[in-house]
Amino acid sequence: MKKALLFAVIGLLSFISFGQTDVTGSVKDSQGTPIPGANVYFKNSTSGGTTDFDGKFSFSTSLTGAQILQISYLGYTTVEKAVTLDGSPIELEIVLQEGGNMLDEVVLTATTTFRSQKESPLSITSINAKDLTKLNANSQADIVASIPGVVADGGGGEGATNIFVRGLPSGGQNDFSPIQFDGLTLAGYGLSSTAGDVYAKVDQGVKGVEFVRGGSSILYGAGSTAGIINYISKTGDTNDENIINIEVADVGRVKTEFYSGGQLGSADSNTFYAFSGWVRKDDGPLDFGLPSKGYQFRANIKKKFDRGSFTVYTQFLDDKSQFLLGLPLDGDSRERIAGNDGETVYQLNSSHLANTSFLTPAGEYRSPIEEGIWTRGFYAMSVFDYDLGDDWKIKTKVKVSDYINDFALYVAANGKANTPVTLNDYLDIQGFPGATNVNAAYVGGTALGSNDRIIDNLHVDRNRPITDYTGEFNITKKIVGDVVEHNINLGTYLAFSEGEDNNYQFRTLTAFNNEPQLVNLSFTDAGGNDVIFAQNGLTNRIGVTSNNYLSQERSAFYLTDEMILDRWRIDAGIRVEKQVARRENGGIGSAQVYDDPNLTSALQNVNFATGSFTRAEVSATGFAASLAALYNINDNLNAYANMSKGYFFPLTRSINVVRNDETAGTYDVENIYQYEAGLKYGQAKFSGTFAGYYTTLTDRVAIQRLNYGGTIGTVDGIKTVQDTKTVGVEASWDWRFIDDFSFNGNFTYQDHELRNDERTVLQSGTVDGVVLVEGTVTNGVNVGKQLRRQPKVLSTLRLDYDNSSLDAFASANIRGSQFNDDANLVELDGFTVIRIGGGYTIPFEDSKNLRLGFSVFNLTDSQGLSEGDPRAFAQATAGDFFVGRPILPRRMFFNATFTF
Repeated sequence: MKKALLFAVIGLLSFISFGQTDVTGSVKDSQGTPIPGANVYFKNSTSGGTTDFDGKFSFSTSLTGAQILQISYLGYTTVEKAVTLDGSPIELEIVLQEGGNMLDEVVLTATTTFRSQKESPLSITSINAKDLTKLNANSQADIVASIPGVVADGGGGEGATNIFVRGLPSGGQNDFSPIQFDGLTLAGYGLSSTAGDVYAKVDQGVKGVEFVRGGSSILYGAGSTAGIINYISKTGDTNDENIINIEVADVGRVKTEFYSGGQLGSADSNTFYAFSGWVRKDDGPLDFGLPSKGYQFRANIKKKFDRGSFTVYTQFLDDKSQFLLGLPLDGDSRERIAGNDGETVYQLNSSHLANTSFLTPAGEYRSPIEEGIWTRGFYAMSVFDYDLGDDWKIKTKVKVSDYINDFALYVAANGKANTPVTLNDYLDIQGFPGATNVNAAYVGGTALGSNDRIIDNLHVDRNRPITDYTGEFNITKKIVGDVVEHNINLGTYLAFSEGEDNNYQFRTLTAFNNEPQLVNLSFTDAGGNDVIFAQNGLTNRIGVTSNNYLSQERSAFYLTDEMILDRWRIDAGIRVEKQVARRENGGIGSAQVYDDPNLTSALQNVNFATGSFTRAEVSATGFAASLAALYNINDNLNAYANMSKGYFFPLTRSINVVRNDETAGTYDVENIYQYEAGLKYGQAKFSGTFAGYYTTLTDRVAIQRLNYGGTIGTVDGIKTVQDTKTVGVEASWDWRFIDDFSFNGNFTYQDHELRNDERTVLQSGTVDGVVLVEGTVTNGVNVGKQLRRQPKVLSTLRLDYDNSSLDAFASANIRGSQFNDDANLVELDGFTVIRIGGGYTIPFEDSKNLRLGFSVFNLTDSQGLSEGDPRAFAQATAGDFFVGRPILPRRMFFNATFTF
């Protein structure tokens, strides 16, 4: 009913039309060169637009009387122009001078009025399209790793980036910071643990990205507690713009990106288009015989009315990327070690597992390991905004998305032999000392060498299709008084998501090499029985380990007021949201599929879905409130403070169903309180921010997946409920110390600890020699410890040179030491990732240009660890080996960008 009402409102309002004032003009630099993408907005309002490829702008406004038009672009000094709006067309020519600061950029996310970062009473970082192109990003981590207070782990390759914000103990991915495209999340946020960046792929059609942290972000983002990552799409304008970007890199990378935007039909059609995407193939970042490949197409069409616009966005995605987890390293240095062939082992993923298949009670199962993280699907979204007159405005957003995400997760060094061992040691570990007639050979026939080492591994195939329907409607009203101007926003958010969470698993025995070969193993045991322990490299055909159906409904209402006084800006708002979540757990049985007395039971028996289900439904209501204030001390300096109470719904997949309509424990929202105060300073040569913050999180629910070995495999092992606190300070700066030269960066220091730590065993089993009994609850064991995977020190330092023809940069991302576990027994050393790059732009006639550029990631080839063993219950801290995940090795990129 709510969805029907929302669509009805959109339909009725689409026929409303009123007149207003037309504002047109152009924006150029001091040399007369047009500036595309400049922000042109009336101060303290929602009226404005951006310049097109030729630096021209055109929009309409219902504002009247004396107004201030603000024109800004990153790297240029902001210009303010006084105009009088009386219904007569206005045409302006604006010239911007270089030397502006990073705080001049206008904020588009989590706000009702258009305002610069300097005028916003919360922490915001933006990255524009030009810098995104120069970055040659491997993953989402490369894009957000330079943001203050943010830890971004991209050691897994191109997908599934783990993002931690201001010490909040996320289980990984982007739990507390939803990823959006143009203001709405792309898939069912909060349904399962699938990382949002598998759906969010950047191309030349992205205008920029904004990361809003804390404060009012909790009011606008679905379930956001820490912030919002919002990618903003380009839309076409009155002049055509075309971009082709070709990127190549070592380890077999070839990628072509494109963008085309402009006007459809005649000059007075007021219909504009934008079309972008990419096609790629990549053997890296580490080559193990399974290349990444795929394509993306995105498009939008905008129709402008006298008082508003209607825009339709869409994306089609079919992309396969590879994912990397930890591997055994040297126990002392924790650096990579040599394999059987004497070559350094960078990973243990193997193309030899491609086309692995085995029989199950439901027929043949074929592993999609060669597909890696395979995401395919689409989203379609419409945005309608309209000026109703008398300072009333409405905006509606409606989105549907449908994706299938298959995640081939190869967990190397996972089993009883988690480190490389010789054949005799392996047989002892597996409980077969004194075995005779041992036959160990690589699949294909070659016998193992006497010193060859082998290792256990686990492969998990996750199948997670997801469908999502989302709608948002808000109405705004500006009320101008003698002392204060109110910008009131009343909105509602409705969403329905459904999906599946299906897992298949199997275990393998391989050699210890890069892209290791599979190993067959047979012998006669001490009892005289012939045993086939590994067949075609498989040691355990586990089969189905989860068969779940998930769905959730969200409904929210929010009310905000952005108040403007002489020297004050005050934001206040509340949000109430209810979630109803359902989980259906499919029954799993085991059957003997293979009838061979020499096979181990692990090879003969295969788990299967029985067709029975236990179902449960839970619900919870969350309440959020935010209050923020900014005071203009002088033209260059602002002081601000904000406080907020937010919430996060535990993942639907974390519901522990015990019987129909019954769950183990309660389903409560996770509450977070954030307090922040700081300064923002900006003038032509120097700009910067300084902030202190305090955050607490209560009732944080996380599920730790553990390797129980045997027939159990890797399953949801332990449920933790934690309370945390973090105290931190962060600073960012941009100093243009010489013309065309700037030094920018940020520094974060934070102190954090666990205040409560309750653990419940979800399934019985033995892991790392410890017997865990289902239902056992322990409390307070790690209270006072530092949060895992959260360094105390983070910093980014960067030098930039850009004279419009020649550009170059050198940056260092610095991360302090961190603990890999809640008990603080496993400490990982800090590390620094250095990146350099540069380019030369060749101008042609009619504003055409060609930029030739390069960049080098991890210049010094640092081997720092982003994490240890994520599935160990109690990771060993001493010995010959240490299982961990190193950051990605050095890689060089070249690209050519033609703009015409």
